[in-house]
Amino acid sequence: MEVLSSVFDKITGAFMSFNILTDLPDILLVALVIYEAIKIIKGSRSFQLVKGIAFLFVVFAIVKLLNMEASEYLLSLVFENALIILVVLFAPELRKILEKFGRQSIKGISLFGFKNNIDYEKTIKNTVNDFCKASIDMSETKTGALVVFERKTPLQEVIASGTTLDAFSSTELFNGLFFKNSALHDGAVVVRDGRIFAAGCILPLTQNPALASELGTRHRAAIGMSENSDAVVVVVSEETGKVSVAINGNLRRDVENGTLREILLRELIESDSKNENKDKKKKRKNKGGDVDEE
Repeated sequence: MEVLSSVFDKITGAFMSFNILTDLPDILLVALVIYEAIKIIKGSRSFQLVKGIAFLFVVFAIVKLLNMEASEYLLSLVFENALIILVVLFAPELRKILEKFGRQSIKGISLFGFKNNIDYEKTIKNTVNDFCKASIDMSETKTGALVVFERKTPLQEVIASGTTLDAFSSTELFNGLFFKNSALHDGAVVVRDGRIFAAGCILPLTQNPALASELGTRHRAAIGMSENSDAVVVVVSEETGKVSVAINGNLRRDVENGTLREILLRELIESDSKNENKDKKKKRKNKGGDVDEE
């Protein structure tokens, strides 16, 4: 009872001393930093390190509870130098966080990842238009292409397998990346938030035995990527010049340019809006396929 009473007194004291002018911004700033760090680490190899650190904390708590002095001494040495260790281990992620804030203007900074819908939709539409124009050129010249449009599932592992670009989209850039003499033409291009984020990326191949035998590596990689994530993957065949779209493990083949544009806009913009509306409805409530062949 004394322990519970002590905890209650501490909680009460914390609330009584709470200053909304200084403590609230302090809490929000710390929460923002932690949120951005988790968002960058999630889906990468560094996430395994985070789980390892969490495991060490659990072990330290058990050791302290059992009064194991030797083990407690060793672990305390680790935690005393935790800040230096974390900086060394997560140097690439810390650099990404700083670069992200450095690239943004004051108007472009979004709190907790909420996007400016008008700017986001405009960027996506411009990128889709650029790619659709490029796909016409690639179809006519029978230039093989493989483009992954990232949605909610983070594709850090895929991006890490290629070359990071993080460039504004353009028809010329799409065409240049898949030009036959380009060093990156054999891999996939990843588009993130309307930017050409990486090129020359390696995608997982589908293991579906029911696929048509004439489907090549690009088509199998597109299906495999769509099976492992919610990404929209577009393929331009090097043999026929025809365009295919893979979503949720399903491949739609021989897609016309106008239809391609409609699919991309629907999946990248309208689907996001529907998901946001569904999330809002859930919060309010809490408060009160197949492969197409030619």
